[in-house]
Amino acid sequence: MTTTTQSPVADAIDAARRDRGGALIGYLPAGFPDLDTSVEAAVAVLESGFDVLEFGMPYSDPVMDGPVIQAATVEALENGFRVADVFEAIRRVRARVDKPVVVMTYWNLVLQHGVEQFARELREAGGAGLITPDLVPDEGADWIAAADEYGLDRIFLAAPTSSDERLRMITERSRGFVYTVSTMGITGARSDIDAAARSLADRLHAAGCARACVGIGISTPEQVHEVLGYAEGAIVGSVLVRALADGGVDEVRRVATALAAGTARDAS
Repeated sequence: MTTTTQSPVADAIDAARRDRGGALIGYLPAGFPDLDTSVEAAVAVLESGFDVLEFGMPYSDPVMDGPVIQAATVEALENGFRVADVFEAIRRVRARVDKPVVVMTYWNLVLQHGVEQFARELREAGGAGLITPDLVPDEGADWIAAADEYGLDRIFLAAPTSSDERLRMITERSRGFVYTVSTMGITGARSDIDAAARSLADRLHAAGCARACVGIGISTPEQVHEVLGYAEGAIVGSVLVRALADGGVDEVRRVATALAAGTARDAS
């Protein structure tokens, strides 16, 4: 089977860019603190004005995640999270909210599950694609083939240290958007978004990228508004995870609603 459906993630980002300042993408770990609560939190985020949800796959050796997300994923694993749970979580979220859900995962989990099987089950659950922080596009032939087979997005990361030649490759081989890493380091809220993010987004656009979405360090509506001044989307993670850990689903909804105000064209 070869599926050639248009990317719902790209459509959601384009619609947000047309109707507001740009797209807002939220990250939550699947299964944190338990599967039911992670589903409720995901629904709350999407109902609060976010355009796309990233479900993170808890992993025992997360090299990119900061302390907030690491603590959450450790708790999810201790509570019994398994790979199959992410498909169940996506299925339940998509039954309630018609917005795209992608999975962010370290590549070893996909390899262990089986690349073709992972893609098929993700598609059957209603998932839209994968973000793979530790898989570079020149080593991603198996995933690119499976993504094409099942009509899934393949979202690779671009970093400030990437060469212009590499940015062109990342742009050509990504679908949905390019995850634009704002600064070198691990995830986590920061008081200022690194100036390198704007430069990297400009370089991606020059390389032909239509949707550069900036992640790492974004935690306030003002930062969302700032990022959407030069990129098509802003990605928020740690502040949502902290809200869920501290105050449950109600606090996630409150924080998500406040962040979504930053997508207004006249937000300040």
